[in-house]
Amino acid sequence: MNRRLKIISALVLLALLILAASAIGRYYVTPVSPIKVGVLHSLTGTMAVSEKPLVDAVRLATEEINAQGGLLGQTVEMVVADGKSDPKVFAAEAERLIQKEQVKVLFGCWTSACRKAVKPVVEKYRHLLFYPVQYEGMEQSDNILYTGSAPNQQIVPGTRWATQTFGLRVYLVGSDYIFPRTANIIIGDLIRASGGTILGERYLPLAGTDTEAIIQDIVREKPDVVLNTLNGDSNAAFFAALVKAGLSDLPLVSFSVEESGMRAWNGGQLTRHYGVWNYFQSLPGEGNHQFVSAYKARFGADRVVSAPVEAAYVGVNLWTQAVRTVNSSEPGRVNPALLRQSIKSPSGIAAVDADSRHLWMMMRVGKVAADGQFEQVFASSVPLRPSPWPNYRSRDSWQALLLRGRP
Repeated sequence: MNRRLKIISALVLLALLILAASAIGRYYVTPVSPIKVGVLHSLTGTMAVSEKPLVDAVRLATEEINAQGGLLGQTVEMVVADGKSDPKVFAAEAERLIQKEQVKVLFGCWTSACRKAVKPVVEKYRHLLFYPVQYEGMEQSDNILYTGSAPNQQIVPGTRWATQTFGLRVYLVGSDYIFPRTANIIIGDLIRASGGTILGERYLPLAGTDTEAIIQDIVREKPDVVLNTLNGDSNAAFFAALVKAGLSDLPLVSFSVEESGMRAWNGGQLTRHYGVWNYFQSLPGEGNHQFVSAYKARFGADRVVSAPVEAAYVGVNLWTQAVRTVNSSEPGRVNPALLRQSIKSPSGIAAVDADSRHLWMMMRVGKVAADGQFEQVFASSVPLRPSPWPNYRSRDSWQALLLRGRP
């Protein structure tokens, strides 16, 4: 009898344990790992003013995704790395993010030097980089999606606008690295083809501030317009030097200084200062108003947005849509799906051009106001199809030219 009672008691205890486990299971779900995304920008160094807002753009986009329930039933987690305005650091951090942190995508880079340092890393691991800044073109990687302007969407039409508006006697100032030197090859071609003259072409190292020789040359040559491809805080020294030399009314067209840079470096102190981009914070429209308001509500009422900020934000949303399309965050599956994506963006429609891996974009010229904002004074009539290799030379000719360095 005792043996029989023991068996019954054991069975009852087992049943109770099963019921308890079932009840606990209804309230406890095994945590699902987040989808990690790498954010690689300069938080220190000469490019920090330009790049920090792009980190916040990615943060805003990921927080919106998570607020809507996440992605594939998972939260999206940012892993932020500081490239320190140094191409070697960018390359090392890209590899660490991919290998150690196991991120599914990289959002990052500003200067072309840093992008070119990261390019072989993402190609080696068959990974994916979203690059959000206008650049010189001459590149197309199967592992990069370019969400900033190609040269035919910024440099080429911006140069034409500048010479048609101010004149064909042009002076070129830039930082001494890939983007300005390549951009100035394109600009030189355009000006010579129009019968114009390059009066001078000077470069500063990144973070360089010694502008005395440049200013003296500009005073001597008296150009109709200066085309500026300086990057980073060298612009602060250049803008101040122009004012000090009594050249605040000289037409200046900047290709790499957006709203946050214009404000930080006092670009509005020059009375005829213009920027060429595909987006301005000041653009009208409900979509842009909502974007600007959301950014300011999250990061501060005094913060500003810009074309690279919008491009970084758009990049996250294009990636998210592609992930949902293929029901996977694995780069190898997401990458081909990206080429079929288009979304509504703050500036209109962001559509990927499958042939070039760039976006269709408007070209806009804005006059810089005292507060660093742009008042649009010109825009293309329609979005421009991207052409990373300006079509007045063949791709092979461009590659040969870049190897030589000059025409």
